[in-house]
Amino acid sequence: MKAAIVEAAGKLAVREVPEPVFGDYEARCELLYGAVCSGTDTHLVQGHPPFCHWLKAPFILGHESVGEVVAVGGKVRYLKPGDRVTRVGTPPLDGIGIGWGGFAEVGVATDWRAMQEDGVDGWAGMTVQQILPPDIDAATGTMFITWRETLSYTLRLGVRERCNVLIVGSGGNGLAFASNARNLGAATVTLVGTATRAEAAIAAGATMFADYRAPDCWDKVRAAVSGGYDVAIDVLGSQATALAALASLRSGGTIGVYGMDDAGAIRLPAMQSYTCYAGGYDEAEAHDRVLSFYRAGKLNPAIWLDRRQVFSLDNINDAFAALRQKHLIKPLVKLSGLDH
Repeated sequence: MKAAIVEAAGKLAVREVPEPVFGDYEARCELLYGAVCSGTDTHLVQGHPPFCHWLKAPFILGHESVGEVVAVGGKVRYLKPGDRVTRVGTPPLDGIGIGWGGFAEVGVATDWRAMQEDGVDGWAGMTVQQILPPDIDAATGTMFITWRETLSYTLRLGVRERCNVLIVGSGGNGLAFASNARNLGAATVTLVGTATRAEAAIAAGATMFADYRAPDCWDKVRAAVSGGYDVAIDVLGSQATALAALASLRSGGTIGVYGMDDAGAIRLPAMQSYTCYAGGYDEAEAHDRVLSFYRAGKLNPAIWLDRRQVFSLDNINDAFAALRQKHLIKPLVKLSGLDH
């Protein structure tokens, strides 16, 4: 099978590798679509810290993929052929590690429910693999991964009805945070980002957009909400953006540094009374609520995905080029020959 492998910092290549073997509690999946993440995937390809300390090349890239079950192991009870499953990837193969392994033609899904029932260890980290309803296509399914991750983080951060939310970053995750905040009832959602993303930001749910390059950007951001924001989410995670977001908080507000551009190097001063959320997220806990928002028409995949431009796995580097040039928010990669 083919897989996209980070062979060295800055070098992503598509190579032939052995197909993975699946066990008793696992299912073989044809991987259908994957979406490129502007944060994690880019950091992994470029070998940025701290990612380069966690993963050593070569490894198979991709964490936003959807696979279709084609065969199951002997102890599988909750997966069946035809099921489409989120966050499926290939396991490590013959000296090749994984950066979640989603950009490949074949992957392995785990029946974590059966493992849990049977008292078998190793299931807890696999709950991100959720079965999509039959009417949700695989390309749309890639968005459930982003929506779930950001919704879980938003809820844990404390976004609630009638609060004022500031989001710094207009990539796929920043737009998802905007949608989630409005869907949770936020009174205002101000998004700071690249000027070309203004229309997408408003469509996603932002009530105000500010161009980060404008000289008066932060003056406008702070003037938009009297007394400061209740919650600020730094989607980029740099020292500069974190400080700007912090300076926009009300006294007693909460900041979450979600991005990892300056991971491990950000220092927030004791300039006022505030809470810094230092926790993570759990995709699985948000799956049902994301599905509910999607069913209600409150999450529109067309804001993120342009189905007129779908890349083959062989052309995955073109997908990354489109991302770098900001031509696309989340490039779609068709992974296998199955037509879904």
